[in-house]
Amino acid sequence: MSIYDTLNEQQKKGVFTTDGPVLLLAGAGSGKTRVVVHRIAYLIEEMGVNPFNILAITFTNKAAGEMRSRVDKLIGFGSEQIWVSTFHSMCVKILRRFADKIGYDTNFVIYDTDDSKAIVKEIIKKLNIDTRYIKEKAIRGAISHAKDELIGVEQFEKDAAYDMNERKIAAAYREYQTTLKKNNAMDFDDLIYNTVKLFKEHPQVLLNYQERFLYIHVDEYQDTNTAQFELVRLLADKNKNLCVVGDDDQSIYKFRGANIRNILDFEKTYPNATVIKLEENYRSTQNILDAANAVIHNNVRRKDKSLWTRKDSGNQVHFRQFETGKEEAEFIVSDIKSKSRKGIIGYSGCAVLYRTNAQARLIEEACIMSGVPYQVVGGVNFYSRKEIKDLMAYLKTIDNGKDDLAVKRIINIPKRGIGATTILRAQEAADAENISFYDALKKARSIPSLAKSADKIERFTDLIEYFRHRLEEYTLVDLMDEIISKTGYVEELKNDGDDTALDRIGNIDELITKINTFTDENEEATLSDFLAEVALVTDLDETEDDVEKLMLMTLHAAKGLEFPHVYIAGMEDGIFPGMMSIVADERDELEEERRLCYVGMTRAMVDLTLCCAKCRMQRGELQYNAVSRFVKEIPMELLDNKPQVRRTRDFDDYGDDSGFASSFKPKAIARAKQTERMPVMAKEVKALNQISGLAKGSDMNLGELDYTVGDRVHHIKFGDGTVTKIDREPRDYKVTVDFDTAGTRIMYAIFSKLKKI
Repeated sequence: MSIYDTLNEQQKKGVFTTDGPVLLLAGAGSGKTRVVVHRIAYLIEEMGVNPFNILAITFTNKAAGEMRSRVDKLIGFGSEQIWVSTFHSMCVKILRRFADKIGYDTNFVIYDTDDSKAIVKEIIKKLNIDTRYIKEKAIRGAISHAKDELIGVEQFEKDAAYDMNERKIAAAYREYQTTLKKNNAMDFDDLIYNTVKLFKEHPQVLLNYQERFLYIHVDEYQDTNTAQFELVRLLADKNKNLCVVGDDDQSIYKFRGANIRNILDFEKTYPNATVIKLEENYRSTQNILDAANAVIHNNVRRKDKSLWTRKDSGNQVHFRQFETGKEEAEFIVSDIKSKSRKGIIGYSGCAVLYRTNAQARLIEEACIMSGVPYQVVGGVNFYSRKEIKDLMAYLKTIDNGKDDLAVKRIINIPKRGIGATTILRAQEAADAENISFYDALKKARSIPSLAKSADKIERFTDLIEYFRHRLEEYTLVDLMDEIISKTGYVEELKNDGDDTALDRIGNIDELITKINTFTDENEEATLSDFLAEVALVTDLDETEDDVEKLMLMTLHAAKGLEFPHVYIAGMEDGIFPGMMSIVADERDELEEERRLCYVGMTRAMVDLTLCCAKCRMQRGELQYNAVSRFVKEIPMELLDNKPQVRRTRDFDDYGDDSGFASSFKPKAIARAKQTERMPVMAKEVKALNQISGLAKGSDMNLGELDYTVGDRVHHIKFGDGTVTKIDREPRDYKVTVDFDTAGTRIMYAIFSKLKKI
């Protein structure tokens, strides 16, 4: 029996089509790596190709290692001559031989991220760049993006000619490259950029590699950027024996520079290309595949294909809708625990996926309280994230300045110019007087070794004392808002230019939600009580390494993985797809969100559960979101439960007071008041009581608004806009705002919390 007899017909076609450009459109779970490995074996065993003349490129060391292992196992003797490599490793090998041709010594140094940061910091000082306006991360990001797009210094300077900040970044780019060249160093982006440069400037070197690599394979082609595309094009230009493997429906890394056009336009680049679709799926049941196909078929920019399987239809896709995000989390964890207890499947066979890291907090807490061991894949637990630990350290310092670790963590966050030497001297003074580190800081002016830094230290201690003196006036949410405002913590994140900034801000919003929920449940709670609650949760968050664990991860982190049972949380418009992709009305953004949904759904092998909440606390405020459009794109016969028609509407949808009040039923309000499982509803109840007249004294006392018609205002969800109309009604003001990006909205002042700008 031949090794090729185990392949299906389309897989065989992919293996046996060896000459010319080939595009293998490999759907999720279709066995693409198996095809590539068998194709390499076929080239060697049946076509007589020397292993030395075969190249296989992938993205990660892990993927390259897996492919190398499978090639060695299938082919055996001689397989070590096949060049199986990541893009970067391949370029290092090439540049080690020929870097001298582009002005480097062949023993060049490779700078990592920390090295790059250090250089950019020096350049910022040298060029007197004001980091209040141009952040270090923004400069590094711009340089990296330029190299990914093969934009050199000269071209960058031309493009930046009409923008002052861009000109400063261009100057930094030039200085950065000059420094690297002087140090005979390249960063990771240079490895590919300079290899392309080498090939274009020295055709003989390119020819050398074109004659070596007679057959080229590229995995995960949908994730290639412009520089990687050009590198592959140049290598394959002579022989055209290029086989690229990928799935445009799984292109989800635009934020990392991936260019989906590389795979969509493959036939334009290679008009005589053979396109082979791998549509038979070996992972999921047919119902799961039909649901995923129904969703992804709504994308316009894609190559048509539909996954199918020889497996049974399997269970319908489970859809569950809850009143609140907390109920959603409790159900997911309870359902998984029940399956484990009944022996249906262990914890490690289940995964909970979500759009943003911030969503993990409720699920983590539900796991902890239920005793379900879990692991956050590709990230850290909620309370271990840097931004959360920073803000918690502020709260600890305000509550009790004797926590030296907390004080030291935030003394220079955000930066105040207080360095390690000052901190060491303060600790020495504290030890000498047997007082806390913070108390030593408060006495900085009277401590000789701290005299020079006294002004900087006092700015910090004065801020902490300010918070302490105002503590009795604040709610805990007010306190956190004030910390964020006075320190400029979130503003600094926004200006950093870091890809993770929005995610980190989302985590901070989730911390505020946690604080708000805690105070709703415990009206007399103090700051100390809250810190004790969090300490209890984080202390319980420990499991043995060898214990089976439930997997929690973002949808991006789930790419390439599979689990028998998958739960996707937060299937609501505004959560998934995210509000930015909806408000911006950008087809490209929404289609990438839909591809991400497709990736998540196709991780499931046996059981797929989609969950959403009718209302969810975000940044301490109750938000109503419609069921995700992605759920609505699934045919009803594939779901075991239909989405409920929402009985309440977003506050901005109501045209008159009677419609608003009548949409809230007394039974629903009573239920929200009585049930302990819905603590986040308490805030809603208070507002509804005011508006619907259920509270004592049916009319609320209307104060004056701090904005009027014509003023510019900001809304947390819809951004900036202009007030065009204000109507005073018996129980609230009805405000009409023409938003810059979200259009005209009518909303009630009590809910909208508009801020004049």
